[in-house]
Amino acid sequence: MAAKLKDFATSVVAVVEPETTALVVSQLMRRHHIGALVVVEAGGKNQPVGIVTDRDLVLELMAEGLDPAVFTAGDIMSVDLIVASPDMDAMDAVQLMKTHRLRRLVMVDDGGLLVGIATMEDVLELLTRELVNLAAGLAGARDREISERS
Repeated sequence: MAAKLKDFATSVVAVVEPETTALVVSQLMRRHHIGALVVVEAGGKNQPVGIVTDRDLVLELMAEGLDPAVFTAGDIMSVDLIVASPDMDAMDAVQLMKTHRLRRLVMVDDGGLLVGIATMEDVLELLTRELVNLAAGLAGARDREISERS
């Protein structure tokens, strides 16, 4: 498997600016059926500065009884972004996710601008397709052997 992140990752990414309220963040997650939003620089530069997840909302705000209309994405986002290149090999991405215990990798171009996001689900779908192809190949080899020996 020589897949690169750009071959299977999501190129359309929901983003917010740091000043976006946590309430709006949660509403966007619900509307788009996603568990994370990439936080980008204010002013439309599309340069990631953090990521806010559904877990951030729960653990940082809800569990503490804090008002999501008062706090912002910038208040609760993770700022230690581990970024990946769209040309990164899928297995290198898996290792990066494992090493840093991540469910998502933010993809940036050479200029540091957001170009996509690769999620654990994306990787699992890729691996599932590869396993299905392998199983089909094994079945085909068995059938070929049977026909050649008959």
